[in-house]
Amino acid sequence: MKKDRSLGGLALLTVLALASPSALQELPWPQFRGYDVPFVPTPPEVVDEMLRLADVKAGDVLYDLGCGDGRIVIAAAKRFGIMAVGIDIDPVRITESNENAVQAGVTDKVRFIQQNLFEADFRDATVVTMYLLTSVNLRLRPKLLAELKPGTRLVSHSFDMGEWTPDKTSVVTTSYDDQRNVHFWVVPANLTGRWEWDLADGAGRRHYTFQAIQKFQAVDATATSGDWPLTVDDVVLSGDLIKFRLVAEADGKMTSFLYEGKVLGDRITGTVRPADDAKAAAVKWKAARDPKTAESLGKSL
Repeated sequence: MKKDRSLGGLALLTVLALASPSALQELPWPQFRGYDVPFVPTPPEVVDEMLRLADVKAGDVLYDLGCGDGRIVIAAAKRFGIMAVGIDIDPVRITESNENAVQAGVTDKVRFIQQNLFEADFRDATVVTMYLLTSVNLRLRPKLLAELKPGTRLVSHSFDMGEWTPDKTSVVTTSYDDQRNVHFWVVPANLTGRWEWDLADGAGRRHYTFQAIQKFQAVDATATSGDWPLTVDDVVLSGDLIKFRLVAEADGKMTSFLYEGKVLGDRITGTVRPADDAKAAAVKWKAARDPKTAESLGKSL
């Protein structure tokens, strides 16, 4: 991953700072020493919104991919007292970031690494921020999905992730008198495959099978109990938290049950209760997946 600061002088840098993100996407960056992304500072209003949308709080670990002059890393450390790391391939940018951290008095909370983003290890992140082109985001997307923990929050200034629809998008008016999109995602757990569990049914137990396919955070599922197909509705996956409704027989009648749980690899642990009776006692629920049935995230529904 490369970022260029020598793009033909001050005039070109000024154009870059004022250019719209869509215009930046179309420029022929490979002619500029083969760098993938130019250095364009993020306006302070956008920095504020990125940190707000990510809900940065005490205990978070933030990584800024393509950190430039370090402004997002420094702002996060200074405002929230968290540990923050910036990664950039340009040694000039890393030097500048370290100098800015000294001036801000946050050298004990920040770290800047000169490295290719595609080779970097940021698995311990709870928040990841980016100002990269969509083409770079798409190349980086498999690494983000495979290596980051479910529940990690991602925020991108202007550029999206293709088919991976943001969970939220906000629009910011900047001091350049333009508007920028800020996109937000939560890394989803992998729910694909066949899950099975048993629940008490009178004096006996009833066996359930749940089959899920998934495209990023969107999940489509079917279920059976024995040979009987069951209705699955309102599947919501947010990070490693899963909710869905399952219509099944109970006491001789069909009842809608609300399942809630946490996905932990090939296990889900949580509770189930009648969906239309908030006062009903919840019953503990555990499901197990056949690991051979799991598939990579991003497969089309």
